[in-house]
Amino acid sequence: MPLRVYSTLTRSKEEFRTVEPGKVKMYLCGPTVYKPAHIGHMVGPVIFDTVKRYLAYSGYQVTWVVNITDVDDKLIVRAKENNTTVEALAKQMTQDYFDNLATIGVDGVDHFPYATAHIKEMLDMIGRLVEQGYAYPLNGDVYFEVTKDADYGKLSHRSVEQMLAGTRVEANDRKRNPADFALWKASKPGEPAWDSPWGPGRPGWHIECSAMAAKILGPEIDIHGGGLDLMFPHHENELAQSESCSGKPFARYWLHNGLMQASGQAGKVGGQHSRHGDTPPAGDHMVAAQADQEANKLAGSKGAASVKELFAVQQPETIRFFLLSTHYRSPIDFSPENIAATGQSLEGFYRLFETYQRVTGKDFYTLTAPGTREKSTKLDGEPADLFGELRALRDRYLEAMDDDFNTGGAVGVLFEMRKALNSYIAKHKLDAAGAKEPAVVDALTTGMTLLKELSNLLGVFRKPLPKKAGADDAIVDGLMALILELRADARKNKNWPVADKIRDTLKALKIVVEDRPDGVRWNRG
Repeated sequence: MPLRVYSTLTRSKEEFRTVEPGKVKMYLCGPTVYKPAHIGHMVGPVIFDTVKRYLAYSGYQVTWVVNITDVDDKLIVRAKENNTTVEALAKQMTQDYFDNLATIGVDGVDHFPYATAHIKEMLDMIGRLVEQGYAYPLNGDVYFEVTKDADYGKLSHRSVEQMLAGTRVEANDRKRNPADFALWKASKPGEPAWDSPWGPGRPGWHIECSAMAAKILGPEIDIHGGGLDLMFPHHENELAQSESCSGKPFARYWLHNGLMQASGQAGKVGGQHSRHGDTPPAGDHMVAAQADQEANKLAGSKGAASVKELFAVQQPETIRFFLLSTHYRSPIDFSPENIAATGQSLEGFYRLFETYQRVTGKDFYTLTAPGTREKSTKLDGEPADLFGELRALRDRYLEAMDDDFNTGGAVGVLFEMRKALNSYIAKHKLDAAGAKEPAVVDALTTGMTLLKELSNLLGVFRKPLPKKAGADDAIVDGLMALILELRADARKNKNWPVADKIRDTLKALKIVVEDRPDGVRWNRG
């Protein structure tokens, strides 16, 4: 099945065809760097990092751009509050953003353009829009005239009148239309300013992305991504000014990810989809989805903690897995409980990796897995039962990803693959003491290599988890050794009440005990 993607512009899934064969130009709206990133700021980067991984795996050459908005009203206000400069605050918060991306494994961004480094390109674009009659100066400001764009509103599928209803617009009763939006803003005394033909000022938010995308990727790009809350007004305005300026289609596919919301709040997309379903919003539900998700999204104003604080208590890999465990267009129900549940579900993979190392002496994390679909792990010959099952699972994984990057479906396949490999280990008693058939062990390595190949596409299981060593580790290990010794004595003496009590207590503490031929092992489950 060819890759198909859902575009907000057409409200339908379309076969993926790029502007230039074999190449993908992808732009994602980045942060306004005025405060530390929270978990919601990681959603888009993790999703589109995975999109890039899969496109590269499928044979495309991908160029991915994420902008940094380092001049904005919010930055000006926050800098004054913190008694610092806009430049210093932006630099500090940008580094915070970069640190968090690295921690959660987002390393595929090719360009991070800064708004302040592209003022010339913005002025050039604004000048062309004024010359072409799409924009007009007004007392040091410059506005885009929405009524001059015949198809303005085609992304959000709303008329200008519908957009204005219940929407906060810029207060200026001298504008030709209340929906006209600022391309250039005259600066007040003490605010950042650049010279322009219309007087000192700074760019409007929307023109920044249009100018930076055109500068790096050209006037026509393949994928424009961002949160659903950006569809209007940001992306609508970005599309209008870009196409009015160039006369060419700006983006072939508009991909909007669902937003992070506090678990238990209202705001399910279309009134029917939860995070745990893989059916994303579609059709006419998109506008309702935007309103619901915008109203309920997790944001700093609702007490969202810094993502660094979250990384301190949860493994970044767990959080990445959590963000990918549903379809990217569905909302994400955030709660510590949901993330903790994801972490517990991953323990089975980590135990499988430990078992594989005991059986083979090889480290799962050092396996060399194919990086392209064309060179995927070979599953020919014997054992036919294992390889046949793994081929079917790989096909299902690829079908899910080819169907609008359905990472939720792909994650489900990884769990089934883990089950198949554990069953193979148990069937052939590979974890028992004694000699093992080389061909049987080699087949396990082939299966684990496929697991590595497919998990790489999600950006998970790339390296071992850092061990959180603490001063109490030796005490815990000693106490567990004593408890397991007491349990063994109780079972040997058929003192079942004591043995059962130890078992039930350990289970309640989420400690998994494995009775193995080579001894007893325990893990935090």
